[in-house]
Amino acid sequence: MIRAGRRHLVRTLADIAAQQGIALQTLLNTRQHQADGFPAPLNAGRTRLYDGEQIDAFLAGRLLPPLPARDDEEDLLDRQEAAALRGVEPYQWDTRKKDPAVAEHLALVHGVEHWPRHVVRDHTPTPRRHGAGGGGGGRPTGAGDQVPRDQLLARVAQLLDDDPELTAAGVTDQLGVHRNTAQSALTQLRADRMADRMQQRGLNAAQAATELGYSPGLTRRAAVRAEAVLRGRQALPYLADVAKALHARGWTTSEAAPVVQHPDNVCVAAVTLDAPAAPAPALVWSELHGWRTATSRRHPLGRGAPWPPPGGGVRHLATGTTPAPDTLLQALTTTN
Repeated sequence: MIRAGRRHLVRTLADIAAQQGIALQTLLNTRQHQADGFPAPLNAGRTRLYDGEQIDAFLAGRLLPPLPARDDEEDLLDRQEAAALRGVEPYQWDTRKKDPAVAEHLALVHGVEHWPRHVVRDHTPTPRRHGAGGGGGGRPTGAGDQVPRDQLLARVAQLLDDDPELTAAGVTDQLGVHRNTAQSALTQLRADRMADRMQQRGLNAAQAATELGYSPGLTRRAAVRAEAVLRGRQALPYLADVAKALHARGWTTSEAAPVVQHPDNVCVAAVTLDAPAAPAPALVWSELHGWRTATSRRHPLGRGAPWPPPGGGVRHLATGTTPAPDTLLQALTTTN
């Protein structure tokens, strides 16, 4: 399981290989992940997940820090763990997880499905209404969203202003959008507003939610995202310095700081190197790994591994997650 508050630290074997500047196959061939003292995986599925703090300690030759031992409501359980908690077989959980009351809390961590402990433990199957479709009510299956995507956040923000306890089902009923679309918009808006309070008033996520009138049951996802938003804001001055250095070198036409994104609640950013003499199409920054080059200006983050291994135009640059701009530029020049 992934202990509460540690989702942003989770890494895959591909991440661990990339962290060391080697290919995943090299790591597998050397069986590093089977060596004595290597951290135990957090799950038993096909895609093994590991705690980043423990991995960092192992690679540095330090004692592994222990993971929290106490169960928490926000622990994330995978398929096998969820089934075990409910006392059912995994295939039976596969049916339960489709219930909207469970599905809206799905957390994909590096592609592996997880659910909060309290959702798994407290779930009661939603009664199916007579004559309802496979979704058990709401919008008809396959119906398109009725609000243009570029207008959605503004429309949902208005509803949230009027009703701090607004739910995804309420957004679906009022705007005619898919429940997942509604939940994503609500999470983003609540997280941004909570991050504002946290930044301005020094509050934690729970305190910010209370000030905004958000109940704990509606802000579990938003609280995690709000922490990521805050970390992204704290990284902006550094990213702005890097962008200015790249512009001064003549590799970008803009010196504006890149937009920080939060996939899986990990802060990442991309800088397009659009000058003819640029040493790569783009650069990608991750709060977990630092900088790498990208092979596409249009889609620098890519759709595969969030931190692909070196090769095929991908280079890992400098060391650490926030190397000085001059150090980063030097790495780009010497490895090109």
